[in-house]
Amino acid sequence: MSAPAWHSQPYPPEGASAAEGIRNQLGRPELDLLTILVRESTQNSWDARPPGSSDPVDYRIDLSTVGPAHGPVWRELLLNKAPLKSEHLPLRASLSRSTIPLLTVSDRGTTGLGGPTRADRTTDEASRDFVSFVRNIGEPRDTPFGGGTYGFGKGIFYLLSRCGTVLIHTRCRNPRGELETRLIGCAMWESYYGDTPENPLRYTGRHWWGDTSGDVIEPLIGDEADAVAHQLGLRPFGPEETGTSVVVVDPKLERDEQRLEVPQAAEYLAETISWHLWPKMLEKDGAAPPMRFEVRRDGQTVPVPDPRTHQPLKLFVAAYEQMRGEKGRELLCGKPRKLLGRFGVVKRIMPALRSSSASSMVGITDLVHHVCLMRPAELVVTYHPGPKPPSENQGYAGVFRGDHGMDEVYAKAEPPTHDAWHPHSLEAPDSTYVRTTFRRIQEEISNLLSLSGGAKSGGAQVPLGAASSRFSGLVGGAWGIGGATSFTRPGSGLTSRKRGNDEEEGPETEVRVRGSRGTARDGADRHSEGGADGPAVSEPSAVRRIRPRVQYVGDPYFDDLGERSVLVQAFRLPVDAVQRVSADLAVTLPGTGGRETDPPAGARVPVLLGWQDPEGALHTSPECDISGGDAVWRALVEPAPDTMTEIAIKVRAVTD
Repeated sequence: MSAPAWHSQPYPPEGASAAEGIRNQLGRPELDLLTILVRESTQNSWDARPPGSSDPVDYRIDLSTVGPAHGPVWRELLLNKAPLKSEHLPLRASLSRSTIPLLTVSDRGTTGLGGPTRADRTTDEASRDFVSFVRNIGEPRDTPFGGGTYGFGKGIFYLLSRCGTVLIHTRCRNPRGELETRLIGCAMWESYYGDTPENPLRYTGRHWWGDTSGDVIEPLIGDEADAVAHQLGLRPFGPEETGTSVVVVDPKLERDEQRLEVPQAAEYLAETISWHLWPKMLEKDGAAPPMRFEVRRDGQTVPVPDPRTHQPLKLFVAAYEQMRGEKGRELLCGKPRKLLGRFGVVKRIMPALRSSSASSMVGITDLVHHVCLMRPAELVVTYHPGPKPPSENQGYAGVFRGDHGMDEVYAKAEPPTHDAWHPHSLEAPDSTYVRTTFRRIQEEISNLLSLSGGAKSGGAQVPLGAASSRFSGLVGGAWGIGGATSFTRPGSGLTSRKRGNDEEEGPETEVRVRGSRGTARDGADRHSEGGADGPAVSEPSAVRRIRPRVQYVGDPYFDDLGERSVLVQAFRLPVDAVQRVSADLAVTLPGTGGRETDPPAGARVPVLLGWQDPEGALHTSPECDISGGDAVWRALVEPAPDTMTEIAIKVRAVTD
């Protein structure tokens, strides 16, 4: 075989697709290119798993560079018969850099790109993956309930490359059942005319790199493919491994049209994987997760966030588990009657969301009020926003998974990027099904957010906390559901003026302390048993009259404690003595100072979870003895849902 070289496709007499048209088939998506890459490439990997296999699919993204030592090999091998002009293909400019950046997307545990290598050949082989991915454009999916639909997703690899060039390295099984390695280069740029009188042809802008010895350019196969892949430093396959690696040459690492440094891009890709692939990261029925994900930067692993612990993805995980369980609801279309899918939704009091680039890309910035839409393949389609809850400290997350019988309908409602369902693109009754899906989801959320209970003659049965939740936005100074603090004397029910630095005082108490005559800290009197003017202390202890105090440290806030959100009030005890603290918890009406100490029947009340010391240990007793000083403690409270919670910390001196 001669050395691999490039072949540029001329227009055949019967016509062909121009490269510009293929590159533009993704349209102008709202998602950035890196996010589309993650979504489209994982769909390809998921659809390529072996039929009937329950083994996980390994998916990996590598950001790396071709260093100066290997650069000459790349230039020698990949510039053979490449177009000379950059307007025809800017590959030469990318390979002329001192270091050549690469982005490699690879999967293992998949079938690889098998089947015939020529598009004009008929075959008894079930697979036509190589032809579909390398040769043809716009073929329908051949995987039941797969994630992809139209085959346009491969265009993202070319869009992401500054020179429109990728290498495809795959291992599959041939018709004889033998392992076969294939390596081919592909490029898409712009159509052009031959630039010499001897070459008047017009070219499509599509190019292939490989074995040019026959009438059609073919991939390198077998030992030749393995040898060249080794020279280029591509990730090798294990002895029995099958799968595919797509190497993007000179990738665009950008977010919002701003260039990302490699470390930033790696972290963004890792978090993007979690936001868009978290259903594939979950164990189900004791089995391993369906997919395993990894991101590497120059050989170093970049952690992919765990959706079970990531805030707020863990809320969607809870909704997903509800959807799959007994509490999941079936959503139906009434006319024509059709099962649309299953739905689960959870509502929680939660800390303020710290948005990231990946969460902002899916439209979740300051508050979670979204439903994750997915088809039976359980790949995230989009996060559909619902009505905002009445408080910034409350959120909800839902998951809707389409029924298998509806998969074709939802698939046809998707654009090429698979990131939305558009009912207006369908005809009846399919458009009715999709519109009804959104209407049923809206109904479920409205039920979740509505006030519970009803009214009857003689009294209101609506919990006051829920009512205060509904009307808190109309009251000046009310700051949200689930946590408010009134610095009052415990039991008074009235808001008092803050003392000093948000301090509360307990009753004056006499305690025995070691020491001599003098002035106690913070103005409390210290004296001997003989009185203020008596003789010096003759016994080892003396009596000190102190007034215990609580100093609140900042406003209350929400935080995570394991799997639940808690309301936290930080405080210190400035008096230098052992003091006993307890919590007085109540539900309040914002702006009135009123306290609900006698909740309606069946209503939940705030619960003290414990006292967290400066080292982070949790003391779960209702009362806790604390040595006064500068150390900051935290009272952790589980607030009652749909209420505003008042936390007042009581303190008294320990006299024994």
